[in-house]
Amino acid sequence: MSSTTPTPPQASLTERRKAETRMEIARAAAGLFVRHGLRATRAEDIAQAAGIAPRTFYRYFATKEEAVAPLYAAGAQRWVAAVRAAPADAGVLQALEEGVRHTLTPGGGVSASSWEWVRTLLRLAEANPSLRRVWAEVCQDSERLLGEVLVERVTRVGTAGGSARALGDDNVAPALEAGVGVPRSGARASEAGAGVPRSGARASETGAGVPGSGAPAPEAGGAMPRPGAPTPRPGATVPEPRFAAAVASAAVRAALEGWAEGDGPVEGPGSPAELALRNLAALRDFPWGP
Repeated sequence: MSSTTPTPPQASLTERRKAETRMEIARAAAGLFVRHGLRATRAEDIAQAAGIAPRTFYRYFATKEEAVAPLYAAGAQRWVAAVRAAPADAGVLQALEEGVRHTLTPGGGVSASSWEWVRTLLRLAEANPSLRRVWAEVCQDSERLLGEVLVERVTRVGTAGGSARALGDDNVAPALEAGVGVPRSGARASEAGAGVPRSGARASETGAGVPGSGAPAPEAGGAMPRPGAPTPRPGATVPEPRFAAAVASAAVRAALEGWAEGDGPVEGPGSPAELALRNLAALRDFPWGP
């Protein structure tokens, strides 16, 4: 379909090489953290595993904990990109759900074995304050980017009759393949400390149902509600996109952290995708906007 979304400028060759080097260092750091633990791993060890000099490592990262930031960010960026690429006529909640299915389902770019690396890295973030700050900063950056995407989506909902204009054919960012690994048997998740609601408990069924078929008639000059879109409560105020992004991000982040704390599967009931969709379903009455 046609696109009205400006195409981001292409990164220069130098920028692409720097990004590749950052990701190579991140993969080396993650592998050492998974195999030996965070405390037993030095920045010099990461540099050696990545095939670079220690001084080169410090040109890219100030601490060893920061070295895994590109891995944390890759998944977050894929989700934001998938939400942007959702059908132009989809409501905000539907776009968020499409993004979750695309990003958190194994085989959509990240293998099942790589998800076990994700589990261990999230456990390490819970157990270590320095690594937890890196994870929190990545989530904050992702929330900001998601807010920008929601602004794009809301502002592209039609001017006449409420029809949606095309959001574009943005391709989803290349998926991260961290490699095959098994979590440390001694890895332990600490108590939540990142200021985000936990997802250890199942989301309430209340409020998770699909609105009834009695859709309200449109006002004069308005548009019929999209099929499957939640019916706003009378007098409900549409929140700012940044607040909506914070709510959606917390729902997905809580699902990931709750999954990482246990031994749930990577697919099916109890998986990251299922938990995130359940959390979003519990927010079905939230006034997401158009």
